[in-house]
Amino acid sequence: MTAHTSKDPLHGVTLEMQVSALVAHYGWDKLGQLVNINCFKKDPSVKSSLKFLRRTPWARAEVEALYLDSLEDIVDDKSDEPAFNPWVNSQIKKS
Repeated sequence: MTAHTSKDPLHGVTLEMQVSALVAHYGWDKLGQLVNINCFKKDPSVKSSLKFLRRTPWARAEVEALYLDSLEDIVDDKSDEPAFNPWVNSQIKKS
């Protein structure tokens, strides 16, 4: 049986993952300039941003669009860092 693969680039990517990646890539100041919403400008936090974005469809759509536009840049940023794999220890066979 073959595994189902989605063509949707947001499949499996939570809103929290998107906001965290955008903040890591741009920072709060630049993110507030790119997406003109107050939750990114005044006392920003991931938690308050998620609360607002979940209740405001137009703002969520803007954040998702920015995430998709920035996806290649974000992936390039992460490729510079060593990959963290929490399953490494469980995959090592003990002799």
